[in-house]
Amino acid sequence: MRSHYCGHLNETSIEKTVTLCGWVHRRRDHGGVIFVDLRDREGLVQVVFDPTLAEAFGTAERIRNEYVLQVTGTVRYRPEGTMNQNLSTGQIEVAVQTVTILNTSETPPFQLDDDNTSEETRLRYRYIDLRRPQMQERFKLRAKVNQIVRNFLDNQNFLEIETPMLTKATPEGARDYLVPSRTHPGEFFALPQSPQLFKQLLMMSGMDRYYQIVRCFRDEDLRADRQPEFTQLDIEMSFIDEIQLRDLMEAMIRHLFKTTLAVDLPEPFPCMTYAEAMQHYGSDKPDLRNPLELVDIADLLDSVEFKVFAAPAKDPEGRVAALRVPNGKELSRKQIDDYTAFVAIYGAKGLAYIKVNDLQKGKEGLQSPILKFLPDDVVTAILARVQAVDGDVIFFGADKAKVVNEALGALRLKIGEEMKLTTPGWKPLWVIDFPMFDWDDKEKRWVALHHPFTAPNIADLTVLEQNPGASLSRAYDMVLNGSEIGGGSIRIHHPDMQSTVFRMLGIGEAEAREKFGFLLDALKYGCPPHGGIAFGLDRLVMLMTGANSIREVIAFPKTQTASCPLTSAPSAASEFQLKELGIRLRTAPKVDV
Repeated sequence: MRSHYCGHLNETSIEKTVTLCGWVHRRRDHGGVIFVDLRDREGLVQVVFDPTLAEAFGTAERIRNEYVLQVTGTVRYRPEGTMNQNLSTGQIEVAVQTVTILNTSETPPFQLDDDNTSEETRLRYRYIDLRRPQMQERFKLRAKVNQIVRNFLDNQNFLEIETPMLTKATPEGARDYLVPSRTHPGEFFALPQSPQLFKQLLMMSGMDRYYQIVRCFRDEDLRADRQPEFTQLDIEMSFIDEIQLRDLMEAMIRHLFKTTLAVDLPEPFPCMTYAEAMQHYGSDKPDLRNPLELVDIADLLDSVEFKVFAAPAKDPEGRVAALRVPNGKELSRKQIDDYTAFVAIYGAKGLAYIKVNDLQKGKEGLQSPILKFLPDDVVTAILARVQAVDGDVIFFGADKAKVVNEALGALRLKIGEEMKLTTPGWKPLWVIDFPMFDWDDKEKRWVALHHPFTAPNIADLTVLEQNPGASLSRAYDMVLNGSEIGGGSIRIHHPDMQSTVFRMLGIGEAEAREKFGFLLDALKYGCPPHGGIAFGLDRLVMLMTGANSIREVIAFPKTQTASCPLTSAPSAASEFQLKELGIRLRTAPKVDV
């Protein structure tokens, strides 16, 4: 039905007769000549209807926005003074000879160039929202990302293998989405949170190198970068260690950015331990574009009488840290109060500060409500430790280490953005040496920081069991501009180690056999050393396109309440369907009135 895409026409097309199909982006009637911007996936081009061609012109008079047209005409230069340098087709136009209205359109619920349309409306009419050029470009890039990583991995001898969508529920991680079985009454499948166990089984099957672009499902609370269903680039390799795997994965990401964005990422990526990341940035996914860093000062304050600082300074689980902000003395009291309210979200009880007006004047050159509680020598030591200069403001966090890290880590990012300290560009890094276990105060047991199939960095089972809190894992995360875009680990490949880790996590022998018996059995039959990683494709494409949410790069996403305004999903099942599945609802479903 067409010879060219609208956006592919340019000066090389001059005097060619072309047939185009697309949507009416905009129609303008200029004193007898009608101009239409015709739009398709590749862009838009101006087509012109001359009144001397009565039939085509008569049709053009009936055209409205979002009508679907087929036009045939001759490409020519635009008249001098009317060229549009902002369009790839801005030097030319198409003089229409014939036009066919393939379909009409009602007035759209929003204008495609209206950036103030609510997200609810955009998602309800997603098929219109996706017509917007910005959205089309995002999905073209997403398709290109998929193609590039596939080609890269194919060239590295990986096999693309599909794993089941209907699988077994597991006791770890987020909540599963359960699927009732009609043929096995009272029993349920689970939609996979990841293909983790299946890709390990593929390594035990001798497949050696596996990848898959796969949908995953987690029934969890949503944020801007979370969805109940999302897409992973899932990878697993045999007979490798973490360094070899990291080298190959960063080569893939460098190739991806170079090919799609013409961006040269560093070689190699910086590497930082989990402990270093938490100490300097309060986060295990630090944004290195932000120059602000946390500085430990507990050793300077453990003997002062000011209990707000002294108590956490003496507490083995406490932390006292400072955050120096250049030119921060310009912050108003209201801004500081706002920051105080902000850190309270993370459990901080307050936000102490010192403004540095003039270091030469000693304490007289400082401004702070806490100075009266601190000896002069301690204040001097703090200023020296953080390398304060005139004009700085120094914020303090004093509490349990977890609270201080989360509060000051978040404040660091907020201040960096608001004071325009965060530099443009791309800052990737690896974070390694994560703790193997994390203590759950609520359940009073150890939990896996990553997942229970991650290998510890020590092979001695006795040492591991004696001191789980000090054990590190062979896990690694790839971080980009403050977002974790990929995470993985070397896996446990010995059955005795896997059984020990299950036991340390409170998974008894009977439960381990019920939930993971197939894995424990497979480990007995010659499991190779192996490891892998999974990249969040939605999040990666979100960063690459500059979108604010992964909903902007998923064709038909859910809202933050895990619902779909377009299809009104989820919805009630019929009585017949429930009866077939042997399900009776305990409460009646809510009905919108």
